[in-house]
Amino acid sequence: MNVLLIGSGGREHALAWKMAQSPLLTKLFIAPGNPGTALCGTNVAISVDNFPALAQFVRKENIRLVVVGPEDPLAKGISDFFKDQDDLDWVGIIGPDSAGARLEGSKDFAKQFMMANGIPTAAYKTVVAGSEFENVIRSMNPPYVLKADGLAAGKGVVILDDQDAAVREVEEMFSGKFGAAGKKVVIEEFLKGIELSVFVLTDGESYVLLPEAKDYKRIGEGDTGLNTGGMGAVSPVPFADERFMEKVRTRIIEPTINGLKVSGIRYRGFIFFGLMNVGGDPFVIEYNVRMGDPESEVVIPRIQSDLLELFIAVKDGKLKDRNLEIIRDAATTVMLVSGGYPGTYEKGKIISGLDKADNDIVFHAGTAVKDGNLVTAGGRVLALTSLHDNWKKGLEKSYAAAGKVAFEGMYYRKDIGFDL
Repeated sequence: MNVLLIGSGGREHALAWKMAQSPLLTKLFIAPGNPGTALCGTNVAISVDNFPALAQFVRKENIRLVVVGPEDPLAKGISDFFKDQDDLDWVGIIGPDSAGARLEGSKDFAKQFMMANGIPTAAYKTVVAGSEFENVIRSMNPPYVLKADGLAAGKGVVILDDQDAAVREVEEMFSGKFGAAGKKVVIEEFLKGIELSVFVLTDGESYVLLPEAKDYKRIGEGDTGLNTGGMGAVSPVPFADERFMEKVRTRIIEPTINGLKVSGIRYRGFIFFGLMNVGGDPFVIEYNVRMGDPESEVVIPRIQSDLLELFIAVKDGKLKDRNLEIIRDAATTVMLVSGGYPGTYEKGKIISGLDKADNDIVFHAGTAVKDGNLVTAGGRVLALTSLHDNWKKGLEKSYAAAGKVAFEGMYYRKDIGFDL
């Protein structure tokens, strides 16, 4: 089978790495890909939102399955676009249509969906410019959780302790801090607990539960500073025991999938549940409609099953006939980022020492090749993933590898897993 994977980050490298191991794969193409995905298949210079060019490429290469990595093309309706092509109705798309993608594309929609389906989440209020949002903030106790309604590259959530600062932050969101994503703002009750990420793959009827993970979003150690796309991750999560995960299944996963069906949404793809463990009970912080990053870099390596076989079962609506096998080893990853990230940073810095890294897998997130050299091309540059029967030992391997890689301005958190 010929497969097209859409995206260019660490998540896509992890997906490409896993699918390349499948005996069912004939050719793997990645659009646009990165130097890491080029080791797994053939990169294609087509942007993720150029739907006509992607469709033409699918026709040309007789591609039977399209796996959509990032959220942006899903929110823009790539699945709908392919469904509307009369000669491409045989192509399977791993990723929801635009109706399903609203779970991530609109925080307000997601909160309404959770409330309608009895899914535990924080109390909230959605506000728009010109509304009396100051009164909403002043009626709540700090910390204040402020979320831009739309997609903001994982950076649209701000948590503040100061009331006046929260008011100013909402005003900045309305004024375009996150572009169109901030036309609406969701103000949430703060939930005190510990976060984790849970993932399922579903064909709209059945689902398989993937390994859970815990990622670390803040740039600074001790979870301080600005939010990033993710600085590292660990899987499994020690506190996500059988009893806790049964609550996740019955209170969150199954009501979500049933709620989508009742809403008339045939959802095919990944659902990411961003959860908070509050005193042993799970609450939903957010939905994503794709795999997380850097969670993919620890979840995918723990999957023993043929991932492409699972994708085909999703395409054919036969996921109920498949089981998911997981390796027992823990996976850990440490993200190497550019100096200045998540603010302003420079690209094009030469990366050295990667051949000496003694961890298990290197996933490329923001790299490029220039004049024969591997160079930085993004804020998050490389994910160093290690496997070990003890997650602490795995982190030691990742950190030892990080000490051998170098590029100008390189930074990484040295406390991944500190709260486990």
